[in-house]
Amino acid sequence: MASNPLALPWRAAPRPVRYALTSPWALAALCGLAVVGFWTATGSTPAAFRNLWTWSPALLRGMWANIEISILAMALGTVAGLVIGALSLSTHRSIRYLARLWVQAFRNAPILVLVYFTTYVFPFELHIAQWTVPFPDWIKVVLGLALPASANVAEIFRGAIQSIPSAQWEAAQSLAFRRSQIFRLIVLPQCLRRMLPPWMNLYASITMSTSLASLVGVHDVVDTAQVASNTVARTDFTVLVYFMLLALFFAYCYPIARATRALERRHDRH
Repeated sequence: MASNPLALPWRAAPRPVRYALTSPWALAALCGLAVVGFWTATGSTPAAFRNLWTWSPALLRGMWANIEISILAMALGTVAGLVIGALSLSTHRSIRYLARLWVQAFRNAPILVLVYFTTYVFPFELHIAQWTVPFPDWIKVVLGLALPASANVAEIFRGAIQSIPSAQWEAAQSLAFRRSQIFRLIVLPQCLRRMLPPWMNLYASITMSTSLASLVGVHDVVDTAQVASNTVARTDFTVLVYFMLLALFFAYCYPIARATRALERRHDRH
């Protein structure tokens, strides 16, 4: 049978072409671009999508507020978690008990309860001498999310330290290293590599939890979506704008999850 010289073998096709024809995400993106191109060329864009395009800048600004809250909460939780994780390995029993109590209390508490807790425990204004300083709600949300973040980081840190083989401690002690030197020069660099994948996974979880900020009056992406839905007052637009919310959180958290898996596979190989 004569072969067709114009036929392109499958394996000879460029890699981007093979990816576009086999990946469901690439196919969905191509279909979306085709639909948008058709609407643009014919001027037949539905009203719901026109309104979504109008509200897109506000939604992106709201998403940036969520990202800022997640970064601040994770930074504060990481610093506190490293300290608490180190205290949980203390040689003093009372210090170890208090650190474990912190971890168990805030690691297992519902995040919504912690957000409401920090919102109503802290005052709305701080009175310093003759000045009155407002205490914004977004800072309270940062503190509420930093509590479970610190507990989880402390547990991650404790697990990373305990995963270091005891032979390394003994070998370093035989070389007359002090405990602080062993921890700083030998243990901590290995702990950072082991902590990075679960830390990134925790950050993605904290980012998704920032959607609770709208419940306490923070103007984030969820609050913006509610305002847009009430303003336009169309059922199709309401459904579409909340699909947009899902797409924004997915677009931000999915690459973090993929990078976490890649780091875990590389760590397993080593």
